[in-house]
Amino acid sequence: MGRIRSSANRWRFINPSYYLKRPKRLALLFIVFVFGTFFFWDRQTLVRDHQEEISKLHEEVIRLQNLLEELKNSRGVSGEKMNFSRSGGDVMKKKDFADDPIDAQRREKVKDAMLHAWSSYEKYAWGHDELQPQTKKGVDSFGGLGATLIDSLDTLYIMGLDEQFQRAREWVASSLDFNKNYDASVFETTIRVVGGLLSAYDLSGDKLFLDKAKDIADRLLPAWNTPSGIPYNIINLSHGNPHNLGWTGGNSILADSASEQLEFIALSQRTGDSKYQQKVENVILELNRTFPDDGLLPIHINPERGTTSYSTITFGAMGDSFYEYLLKAWIQGNKTAAVGHYRKMWETSMKGLLSLVRRTTPSSFAYIGEKIGSSLNDKMDELACFAPGMLALGSSGYGPDESQKFLSLAEELAWTCYNFYQSTPTKLAGENYFFNDDGQDMTVGTSWNILRPETVESLFYLWRLTGNKTYQEWGWNIFQAFEKNSRIESGYVGLKDVNTGVQDDMMQSFFLAETLKYLYLLFSPSSIIPLDEWVFNTEAHPIKIVSRNDPAVSSGSSVGQTTSYRRPRTRREGRFGNK
Repeated sequence: MGRIRSSANRWRFINPSYYLKRPKRLALLFIVFVFGTFFFWDRQTLVRDHQEEISKLHEEVIRLQNLLEELKNSRGVSGEKMNFSRSGGDVMKKKDFADDPIDAQRREKVKDAMLHAWSSYEKYAWGHDELQPQTKKGVDSFGGLGATLIDSLDTLYIMGLDEQFQRAREWVASSLDFNKNYDASVFETTIRVVGGLLSAYDLSGDKLFLDKAKDIADRLLPAWNTPSGIPYNIINLSHGNPHNLGWTGGNSILADSASEQLEFIALSQRTGDSKYQQKVENVILELNRTFPDDGLLPIHINPERGTTSYSTITFGAMGDSFYEYLLKAWIQGNKTAAVGHYRKMWETSMKGLLSLVRRTTPSSFAYIGEKIGSSLNDKMDELACFAPGMLALGSSGYGPDESQKFLSLAEELAWTCYNFYQSTPTKLAGENYFFNDDGQDMTVGTSWNILRPETVESLFYLWRLTGNKTYQEWGWNIFQAFEKNSRIESGYVGLKDVNTGVQDDMMQSFFLAETLKYLYLLFSPSSIIPLDEWVFNTEAHPIKIVSRNDPAVSSGSSVGQTTSYRRPRTRREGRFGNK
């Protein structure tokens, strides 16, 4: 009985009436409750702050891990040529903070060249596709899409030319209209306009550029509506009628039909609409279905049947960017299993490239020949001078021995391309070269120079990946040759003949998009547009790398969905050289 009474006494403390009769105890209970609440809230706040600190530390660890991986990859390509100290701290200081005074001066000279080219375009050809500097007027080479303006957006942004970028942005917002009764090149419009707008979006975060990129891409899409999925190369922007050029015999051109992956995959990632990616990846699946053992495709493809036609095999005009995009689509997808088939196809094609490499007498210049049937033509386009950069960029994906083999070949080919420039009186390269066994090494074929970027592009990659400043010196020599022979009061012009120096009357849009951008980056720290975060399209427009986690694709399988795109926070890269 005592136990029952004792239990009842204990339970009285949870009875509200007990406290109503004892106000002091009620007040004490209230005070205990308030202090307990504050204590609990304070502990929760501490836990939340602690979790936020842990999250920030985790992000910093990931950033440092990625940086370390980049450095490992750079050393893995050619460790003995790196100019950096073995100390991680020294590498960081050298990479992110130290700026060679000579590089800074040269970078400012290139920036001045960009300002001269841009201000001339702005003054004489605003809104037109390209400037004719001699006659000081604009010409619509691409149907009046403002090609030079759009091609220049990311160059202006990277160089920190804010006022010029803003004026260009206002033109895009108010005057850029794609509803034109014009037969546009699907390839040129994709790499210049879609690529230029996407790059401007990735750099600035301004959705205007993404909306415009979607608009023009939607107008191009009907070109892929063929039985094989291989697109026609020409389409009317207003009516959507696709066709091929008559001189191809109804065939599509390899580079023009299979070099839209970077832009259209990026557009699907950023809009969440998979239709763009599906169109361009179906092209690769179709080509992979009958991909040859040497990975080399003729430049003509039947869009109805998807079969290749008897025609030239080349890493120059009409073939070049197909091989470039096999590698870069793998890089764009962050080298995941979902894009492994691109890398596999590219490595197969590189075996084929090795079969086209020859060397001259007496200087043993390496070059990439062209093939028609079983016959090898000892001719190499300056356009093929993108290949040294491509080989250097892809070499790190091999094991050590293969990596060194392809990097060495890249360096040999770059030396040849640099000598395309050094072999002429103007020190500017011709459009193509022939190679002989008569002791002359090389002779200019087509002798014009239209301000092309390919050799400078390769020098940029080789400098980034090896740290060898020789490539900067070569690039500087090429820049000085442009300044001496091509700069006039109203812009830059090409040469009709690199032997005589006679000038033409055209400032190509890619001079601002590619040549000057690669020269600027050649003299900038590697932390500006780092190669582990960005991939350049074939018009030198940097596109942000986004990992792909969709299922691995093989021949005959459907294309998976990309991961959702989060536009990364970016900093104004041009600020580095403009403090």
